[in-house]
Amino acid sequence: MGQLLTFLVLLGLGYFFGRLAESRHYKRIHQREQAYRQLLVMPEKFPPIQYARHSSTLVSGNVVISVDYFKTVAAGLRSIFGGRVAAYESLLDRARREAVLRMQEDARDKGADAVYNLKFETARIGENAGKGLGSVEVLAYGTALIPTPSALTESTSIPAQS
Repeated sequence: MGQLLTFLVLLGLGYFFGRLAESRHYKRIHQREQAYRQLLVMPEKFPPIQYARHSSTLVSGNVVISVDYFKTVAAGLRSIFGGRVAAYESLLDRARREAVLRMQEDARDKGADAVYNLKFETARIGENAGKGLGSVEVLAYGTALIPTPSALTESTSIPAQS
């Protein structure tokens, strides 16, 4: 009886604090995505022609997000019946978006106008004693396009069209 009570308390705490942490993280993600909206991120392999006079450098963003106890239990129950593991989908969504935001911060710090050739790498960390996913790591990386002095003078010397 004591073990069942401990399990239910951990499950309830995992649900409550997991939902709270997730909603706070999503709120911060939405705010930062609005702030970086003008920094273009593209998955294309080659940069658009308007960035031909830009220099390029590698930028990256890395994040590790852990799974809460409730999601571990929910995913364990899902593995009995099969199907989508929705409990982990929001975890991966937050991790990818956070990694892209950190990559955008890196690009902004280097003075970039855009990032192209966006790629992701994902890894599992700490397998929770073999009982499921412990944490997930996501690395987002791409090539930042930094305006050169010639690109800056070109963009400022273009006359306005009427």
